[in-house]
Amino acid sequence: MAEGVARLGELARTPVVATLASAFEDAGFELAVVGGPVRDALLGRVTHDLDFTTNARPDDILRIIAPLATAHWDIGREFGTIGAKIAGEQVEITTYRADMYDGVTRKPVVEFGDSLDGDLRRRDFTVNAMALRVPGPTLVDPTGGVEDLLARVLRTPIDPEVSFGDDPLRMLRAARFASQLEFDVAPSTEAALRALAPTLGIVSAERIQAELSRLLATEDPVRGIRVLVETELAEQFLPEIPALRLEVDEHHHHKDVYEHSLTVLRQTIELEHARHPGQAPDVPLRLAALLHDIGKPATRKLESGGRVSFHHHDVKGARMARRRLQALRFDSATTASVCALIELHLRFFGYAEGAWTDSAVRRYVRDAGDELDRLHILTRADVTTRNKRKAARLGQAYDDIERRIAELSEQEELAAIRPELDGNRIQEVLGIGPGRDVGEAYRFLLNLRLDEGILGEQEAEERLRQWWKTRG
Repeated sequence: MAEGVARLGELARTPVVATLASAFEDAGFELAVVGGPVRDALLGRVTHDLDFTTNARPDDILRIIAPLATAHWDIGREFGTIGAKIAGEQVEITTYRADMYDGVTRKPVVEFGDSLDGDLRRRDFTVNAMALRVPGPTLVDPTGGVEDLLARVLRTPIDPEVSFGDDPLRMLRAARFASQLEFDVAPSTEAALRALAPTLGIVSAERIQAELSRLLATEDPVRGIRVLVETELAEQFLPEIPALRLEVDEHHHHKDVYEHSLTVLRQTIELEHARHPGQAPDVPLRLAALLHDIGKPATRKLESGGRVSFHHHDVKGARMARRRLQALRFDSATTASVCALIELHLRFFGYAEGAWTDSAVRRYVRDAGDELDRLHILTRADVTTRNKRKAARLGQAYDDIERRIAELSEQEELAAIRPELDGNRIQEVLGIGPGRDVGEAYRFLLNLRLDEGILGEQEAEERLRQWWKTRG
């Protein structure tokens, strides 16, 4: 912690903090760095955006920062927040607040406060309720945040039922911070999560979706997902995940679908980092990993001999995912990506059972389209067997299909497969006008292209004429 205190001193001396501290002090107002930046400095984590709080009202904040900022915006002015770019960094400065929620509406009723302690006590967790008063600098910690940092525990600054009652979205933040910080949730806080889970219903789908996306973007979202499931929060907005905990029949045995899905998510993230180091978290891919087997509960069938089947759970799961993601207001591109990956995630296992023809490989690439790279990752991550020989065989099979895709792509530009004759040329060759026949001819040529590769325009025309003759 001594190193953390030293880093707080370094934070206070950074150009943007020092500049703002001096300006607010000269204007006769208080200023403090607050929340995440203070927490992360004490933990030795990198802080990207700085948040400040002050007793100055929004008009005063704008007046003070105007000469210092290269840009500023007041989109959050209604809530007392002014954003600015100062000394090359983006900052947000917010008037002390004492906002409350009435438990019915989905938006806070904003009341400006007059004290830093009061502002800190209304925040979500003690580890986020610390401030560094500047230009001192002085650490302000009225709720024991430092102790909770040392204990690696998440606890609310006030009674958790009051805190979560003020804003139920804080319950989802508990799951996100459990993953982000690798902290445990305090027993009293966890009990409140379970008791108040149904109140999440007053929170808008957009806010829930944003918090779920932030959770999935952490290094280990599995920890947070377990919090959501064990406290029954997931039942309120993503019931398909707790539904994966299928009851085990004493005569029929299959892998634990819930634990398998969490393992696939972890392995997906590992492969994502290995293939695309340094890139931003791929939330659609992680969503697909989490949801890829949600069709299993609805398709489970107990067979003779103790076998269990989940026929067509890929198709069923894609439909279920589409409904859920739309309900959570995910954008259409994310929804389409996730559903395509779920529907395609079993396709490869037919290859492992017997090498495909070049035609089958081309169809695999065509059907995956822009999702091919993600599909590579998800399919590999979906291998969670403890049988080392089976895992090695599947890994080698996927190495082989990726090699063949690369070779065929070099030869044929697989990603942009098209028939060798377009609609206009089809009409010229067959002497017909626009209509259904042109579409059927196009599909014939596309299948020919997939099955046999590049034929050349002359051969394609001849085969088209032969096909047309067989139609009478």
